[in-house]
Amino acid sequence: MKRWIVTLNLAKGSMRLRQLLVAGRTFALLSMGSMILVLVVGIGAIVHQNAASSPVSSMKGFAAAVSGGLFKDMLSMELPGTSDGSPRTAINGRQISTFLFRLLTDINPEDPRSLLASQYPGMSGDTTVILRPGTGTDAVVESGDHDSIPGQEEVGDGSGLPVTDSGRPDHETGDTEPDVTEPDTDAETGEQPTTPVNPPVDTKPDSDPEQVEPVNPSTPTTGGKKVMFIYHSHSRESWFPEISSKKYAESPVKNITLLGKRLAFQLEKSGIGAQQSSTDYVTAIKNYNWLLSYKYSKKTVVDAMAKNNDLQFFFDIHRDSLRRKNTTITINGETYAEVFFIIGLANPNWKKNEALANRMHEALEKKYPGLSRGILGKTTASGNGEYNQSLSPDSVLIEVGGVDNTLKESYRTIDVLAKIISDIYWDSAKVSAQPVSKLNK
Repeated sequence: MKRWIVTLNLAKGSMRLRQLLVAGRTFALLSMGSMILVLVVGIGAIVHQNAASSPVSSMKGFAAAVSGGLFKDMLSMELPGTSDGSPRTAINGRQISTFLFRLLTDINPEDPRSLLASQYPGMSGDTTVILRPGTGTDAVVESGDHDSIPGQEEVGDGSGLPVTDSGRPDHETGDTEPDVTEPDTDAETGEQPTTPVNPPVDTKPDSDPEQVEPVNPSTPTTGGKKVMFIYHSHSRESWFPEISSKKYAESPVKNITLLGKRLAFQLEKSGIGAQQSSTDYVTAIKNYNWLLSYKYSKKTVVDAMAKNNDLQFFFDIHRDSLRRKNTTITINGETYAEVFFIIGLANPNWKKNEALANRMHEALEKKYPGLSRGILGKTTASGNGEYNQSLSPDSVLIEVGGVDNTLKESYRTIDVLAKIISDIYWDSAKVSAQPVSKLNK
C-alpha cells in the first residue's frame, strides 16, 4: 500500500501574503494621500474664489475674531497718526482658530444661528430682509443699491457744481470721521443752521403743485417746541422728469430737500413742531466723499440734538433708484410715489425703530393700500447698515418714489405721509397736546 505525502511550502505562501499586505497598505496610503490632497486643493480653491469675489469677507471675519485694540494696532501700521501710543495688544490662539474656522466654513462659532443661515432665507446676517412686506405691485422688490462710479465720487452736471452718481440711493459705510468745513456755519459747531418751519407762507415749499391751506388756529400744537427733525443724507437726489440730465438723477437745486421742506410744512400745519436741514454736503464738506454721506449727516443730527433737547423723531428722506414700474401706484385715479421704510439691522436696538416704521406702514396700508412697499432691513453687507438710527429709537429712513417719479407725485405721497405721522403723534399725545415721549411705546 502506497502512502502519499504532501509537503506544503508555507514559507512561499507566507511571502505572497506579506507581499499582498504590503501592496494593500501602499494602496491605502496612496488613496488616503490622494484624498487629503484633493481636499486641500478644493479648500484652497474655495478660499481663493471667495477672496477674489468678496475681498472684504475675510476681513469681516477677522475683525470679528480679534479684539478692538489689536485691530486698531493693525490699522496704525498702515495709517500714520492713528496710533494713540497705548501698549500693543497680542493675539491669542483662540482668536486665530476662530478666525480660520469662520473663514473656511462661513460659520461663526459664537453664533449658533450661522449653522442654518445659509439654508434659511432671512437668517444670514449678510443679506437684506423684508421685515414687513407691502401689498402693492412688486412689493418684494428691494431698494436698488449701486456703488459710486469708479474714480468718480464727484461728477459734474453742467452747473459748475459737483454732482454724484444718481444710481446710489444707499448707503455705504465710511469709517473715517468727516472733515467738515461749511460756508456760513455756526462758529462753535461748524454746522449749517437748520431751518425751523413757521407756517404758512414763508416756508411753503417751492414749486408747490397744489394749494396748501393755512393753519387752522384751533389746531392743537406742541407749544412751540420742535419735536421732529427732517434731514437728507443724500441731499441731491432728484428725478429725471424734473431735470435736464438723463444720465444722473441728481441736482443741486431741484432735489429731495423739497420733499423734506414739504413734510416739515405739513407737520407744522397739523400743529407739530418740525425742523429741517437742507445741507448740501457736496459743497458744504471739504474733500467731499459720497461714501461718507452718513458720517456727514450724523454730525447734522448730533448737532441738532445738542441744540434742541425737544427733538425726538428723526426722518432721513431719500428717493429710491428703482424705475417707475417699481415705485409708482395709482389710487383713485391719482398716481403716487410709493414709500419704502429702511431699517438698519446693525443698530442693536433696531426693533424699536422698526416698531415706529411699522406703525406708519400699517396706517398707510389701511388708508392707502399699496402705497407702502413695506419695511426693509439692511446690514453692513448691503449698505451702511445703521443709518444713524442708533441715535434715537424714533429714527427712520424713508424712501419716497424713484428716479422716474415726478415732484407732483412725490408731493402727494408726502402729504399722505405727513397726515399719517400727525395722526400717530396726536393719537399718542396727551389731551394737553404736550409732545409724547415715544411713538413706539
